[in-house]
Amino acid sequence: MSAFSTLLIAEDYDLVVYGGTCAAVTSAVQAKKMGKSVIVVSPDIHLGGLSSGGLGWTDTGNKAVIGGVSREFYHRIWKHYDKDSSWRQQKKSEYGGKGQGTAAIDGDERTMWIFEPHAAEGVFEDMVKEHDIPVVRDAWLDRGDGGVILENGRIKTIKTLDGKSYSGKMFIDATYEGDLVAASGVDYHVGREGKDVYGEEWNGVQTGVLHHRHHFDAIPNQTRIDPYVKKGDPSSGVLPRIGPDHPGEKHAGDHRVQAYCFRMCLTNDPSNRIPFPKPENYDPAQYELLVRIFEAGWKDVFHKFDPIPNFKTDTNNHGPMSTDNIGMNYNYPDGTYEERKAIIKEHENYQKGWLYFIANDPRVPKEIQEEMKTWGLPKDEFTDNGNWSHQLYIREARRMVGQFVMTENELLQRTETPQSVGMGSYTIDSHNVQRYITPEGYVQNEGDIGVKCKPYKIAYGSLIPKKEQCENLLVPVCVSSSHIAFGSIRMEPVFMILGQSAATAAVHAIDANVAVQDIDYGKLRERLLADGQILEYVPKSSGNGIPADKLKGIVIDDSKAEFKGDWGNSVSHKTYIAFGYHHDGGNKEIESTATFRVKVPEPGWYEVRLAYTPNNNRASEVPVTVTHNDGESVVTVNEKKEPQIDGMFEFLGSFEFSEEGTVTVSNKGTKGHVVVDGVQFVHVDKE
Repeated sequence: MSAFSTLLIAEDYDLVVYGGTCAAVTSAVQAKKMGKSVIVVSPDIHLGGLSSGGLGWTDTGNKAVIGGVSREFYHRIWKHYDKDSSWRQQKKSEYGGKGQGTAAIDGDERTMWIFEPHAAEGVFEDMVKEHDIPVVRDAWLDRGDGGVILENGRIKTIKTLDGKSYSGKMFIDATYEGDLVAASGVDYHVGREGKDVYGEEWNGVQTGVLHHRHHFDAIPNQTRIDPYVKKGDPSSGVLPRIGPDHPGEKHAGDHRVQAYCFRMCLTNDPSNRIPFPKPENYDPAQYELLVRIFEAGWKDVFHKFDPIPNFKTDTNNHGPMSTDNIGMNYNYPDGTYEERKAIIKEHENYQKGWLYFIANDPRVPKEIQEEMKTWGLPKDEFTDNGNWSHQLYIREARRMVGQFVMTENELLQRTETPQSVGMGSYTIDSHNVQRYITPEGYVQNEGDIGVKCKPYKIAYGSLIPKKEQCENLLVPVCVSSSHIAFGSIRMEPVFMILGQSAATAAVHAIDANVAVQDIDYGKLRERLLADGQILEYVPKSSGNGIPADKLKGIVIDDSKAEFKGDWGNSVSHKTYIAFGYHHDGGNKEIESTATFRVKVPEPGWYEVRLAYTPNNNRASEVPVTVTHNDGESVVTVNEKKEPQIDGMFEFLGSFEFSEEGTVTVSNKGTKGHVVVDGVQFVHVDKE
């Protein structure tokens, strides 16, 4: 059955996916691959959300943790650009772009991470057609009474504004807004939580925190910008785009949402360029603040004109007053469709006006203006929308409060993440939330955060509501997370990963006839791994790794340990077991532990040994606890010294085990780096 044929009767669908984002597509594809009937009910006409809406400069983070259908998407992008016909305005050899610090085209991996909007949309459409997935477009959920029908804690039917109904055994909300979450009565949050809600450092109001160059202190010589219509005269009123209210107490929660913008696709190819149009209701006074920024010496306008194929860009926000429409989106998440439509139009007018102002207003520095005039909208993108993106960048809207809430503590690996269904790795990234007047009387932006993190797991519990609220809904986009954790999770490759995992869980729930909260995680994990998902990160070996099965006795590599706290990976030592080793980075702010569990093949006495890589920066008094038949024994290890046995293992003692035992390494009370590479159990005769 094709996407354009008569739809199945509603009750025949195993899975109903609401949304048109990249996660909606990967959810539907995975369900179809697993033999289930599925329909995509999309409020959007175009599939792919931001991935086909201008965000062609992929925010990848560590590409090694992108697997499954998500990676298949980037492979299909590679196949598209492997054809000469895809290079219409530019030769492939001329491009040579880089994305997020690595090559845009990865020939060895057969993936490509940088692409044009129409290329991405073509891939999504191909995936839908190849799997015979019916898609209903321009279909908007009825958010009023009766729009979602629930029976016994399960969604039975959803209705759209055109009067049509769609029933299913399982439902996925794959929208950026979380409309199905809200209409189903599931808990959600909008805005920033206070620092103390989840014990986070980077949540809440962040006055005084200036991480990126999107603030006024980035202006040359940190020139202060006067916020008033008449400089120095508060009675004259405040310039447009500056909030007059107090920003709030530092670390306090608020209702504010990080700024939205359109990820603009621009071109400087004269044969494909349309000059920037003058937007509706254009008002140059809206950009008076930008004039003052230019007067202060700011010139870095074009920093985020990131190159994508065929002389085009993915242009993102950069600077004190750029494409982010700061403070103008607070009512969007819970707004009616008409209110959202007005907010989207206001953002479009602001951003088009920003471009037109820079290209035409005589107060703009000449060199900047001349450069901007070389750019325009591409004739061959967004051809049914005036060559302007059809998708506003909804960086954050509603976030479900589900069975498990992801926080910065999981992302920074201070606490363990249960039941991984995928991974993220991008910097914890919040754009500015407000523009305000400081107590000293000048303009400042607030809310911009950029905290690097290592690859982290994402919990299955963050995709599902509390069981008492709904038993057959999964949410791969508006996941259960704090504001600051969502700052990293919200990347398009991750949404595709979570869409696949959500659909896999939905199928398992159908087959077992249980609630999504009651599926067998072991079986889910097995299927996710079989389908190419990456559930934990093991760094690539530098070639110095010794396979565990080549060593004597029972050897458990650190990749099999249970870690709590803040641990990192390394491969810098000359030798180690398998793919590398873990270390605490010298961080003693919280206690970090690594626990190895063993099942011995036969009862008896075993020498227990700890593997670590020595160095002068290591801790000299590392407490190691061994549990055995007679209880617990604590041994102190000096990791500055080379291990006694084969230069790899330190003898901890001989202990009796009937069946199971554990070895736990802690950094409690230590000074220096604590390292764990593995443990070894060697059967010995008791004298």
